[in-house]
Amino acid sequence: MKSEDAARRAMALTLSFDVAMAGLAITLAHLVILYSDPGVTAFPVRAWTLASTSFMLAAAAGFVIGGVHRQVWRHMGAPDAIRLVQGVALAVFLYLPVMVALNGRLIDPLPVLLVATALWTAAAFAGRMIARYRSTNAPFQIFQRIPRQSQPVLLVGDPSSWIDVLRRLESSGNGTTLRVLGLIDVNGKEPGRAVRGLPIMGSLKELGNVIDVLALRYGNAPWIAVTGPARVRTTMGKILEIASTHGAHIMALGHDAAAQTLEPVRPADLLARPERNLDLRPVRELLFGADVLVTGGGGSIGSELARQVARQSPASLAIVESSEFNLYQIDHHLRALHPGLPLASHLGDVRDTARLTAIFAEAKPDIVIHAAALKHVPLMEENVCEAILTNVGGAVAVARAAAASGASRFVFISTDKAVAPDNVMGATKRLAELATSRIISEARMSGAMVRFGNVLGSSGSVVPLFERQIAAGGPVTLTDPEATRYFMTIEEATGLVLQAAALQQEARHAELFVLDMGEPIAIRQLAETMIRLKGKIPGIDIEITTMGMRKGEKQHEALTYAHEALEPTAVEGVNRVTSQAPAGELLDKQVNALIEAARRHDTSEALRLLSVLVPEYGAGHPQDQQRRPA
Repeated sequence: MKSEDAARRAMALTLSFDVAMAGLAITLAHLVILYSDPGVTAFPVRAWTLASTSFMLAAAAGFVIGGVHRQVWRHMGAPDAIRLVQGVALAVFLYLPVMVALNGRLIDPLPVLLVATALWTAAAFAGRMIARYRSTNAPFQIFQRIPRQSQPVLLVGDPSSWIDVLRRLESSGNGTTLRVLGLIDVNGKEPGRAVRGLPIMGSLKELGNVIDVLALRYGNAPWIAVTGPARVRTTMGKILEIASTHGAHIMALGHDAAAQTLEPVRPADLLARPERNLDLRPVRELLFGADVLVTGGGGSIGSELARQVARQSPASLAIVESSEFNLYQIDHHLRALHPGLPLASHLGDVRDTARLTAIFAEAKPDIVIHAAALKHVPLMEENVCEAILTNVGGAVAVARAAAASGASRFVFISTDKAVAPDNVMGATKRLAELATSRIISEARMSGAMVRFGNVLGSSGSVVPLFERQIAAGGPVTLTDPEATRYFMTIEEATGLVLQAAALQQEARHAELFVLDMGEPIAIRQLAETMIRLKGKIPGIDIEITTMGMRKGEKQHEALTYAHEALEPTAVEGVNRVTSQAPAGELLDKQVNALIEAARRHDTSEALRLLSVLVPEYGAGHPQDQQRRPA
């Protein structure tokens, strides 16, 4: 049976019961009134037929007009109880003109009506209380206070996660604004049972039918709230597909116990990676009382690094940022949250060595975190020299300034695109790994270079682009339907960067760390998921089109070279690279020559030198390859 037919059948059965109880009530009322008179010897069949027929028709009309027939008895609350009383009153109001018109043919019409109304109301409530008792063992819950504007919700998960969520909702008072109608078990093991008074209405296979039935009964599709195992990416994908097809919005509760309200599911919730419980003590020991400097501190990753550093009570925090607006935003944010933190916000470019010298002389940092970079792959293909000047020249300038100022630790943010790079951005980041590693080894610093993939929500990432395209009604554009990428949330990536920084304790040595990014995600799957998050259907409500790979882009990314081996560290999610290509003695001179060529905007020479310094890039880009000047 289709869900719509099942819902209509349920409403018909509800109305039939209530109308039958109306007929039974008026019959009993006749018996009570008539046989309380000793002089009555026969039952007045004709009068009873007229009265009962009229009363039952009025009952049916009153309950349909009042929407009482839509009620789901096991979900009833105080608003439904009030609506039931209103339906009874409406039915009596509709019956009164008929009673007056038939006054001469009825027996004691007013006393019969009063008794019938009382009996009918009692029978209607009794039926609902019995249904409540069978599903929840709490029949009087039909009188519990539930605001009329409360949002119907279906919880999808498993019993252990339901109990925690329901307890939190009750204790936080959100049970008055969220009306949990029932539970969907992702494992489908115990349908028909109840958890804390709420029925298990089926498994994921029945979710679509349950949504349709409840949408017909309540007028709108309920929210689908995912908890526990339902938040695994594969399961979440199935739920999203069902929810979007049936017009339901999918919601989620925060992972921590303080998050007691339902919020829309974010793209970050789709990573299918279990929450990592990191020990913050090493990071706090590293940062507490230290003077810290963050370059690119107004960008997506740099600003989150600055926020996490500020929470660990450093002696001071200095931020270097080339964008005035980004610098203003992070400065305002940190001063509001940490009014006692000595904060210095410096507007400057990491390519400006004189400006860096002045900043480092003032800040005297113990720890330098270099996050400033140009990251957009196709744009850097068109602006080769700018990429070299910022990603290589800036990294070298910051590392040298850190060494000259007496910094004890240098942290470099790298990228998965530095592995076997097919593009200028990746090649410059790979060269920056090698160049800063050499500077660190020659100075008295300990160094940590941290390599990871795409960060969800960062500036220039695909997620904000998809969100804008979906908001505009589509189409969503893909470069390649088969392309995959590694993704991580900004909070998780920056937290692991600081953990990696705390792992490296050896002076005059730079170590390369790679973050565990989980399994790569297909870009098409990400696009379809984000469309469904907005309650739309991919290919129907929002089109997905393919543009073709842009210059410098790969179909798939990697996190390590073939000659690099990974070994786990004491921090879950952080791996150490145990084999790294050593930098040659001529590296410094060649890097300086590269930077000078970029300053002259000699693109051909800059590309030639870049190919020599990063052989993996040179192998894919012969020197005679034509390039657009930058």
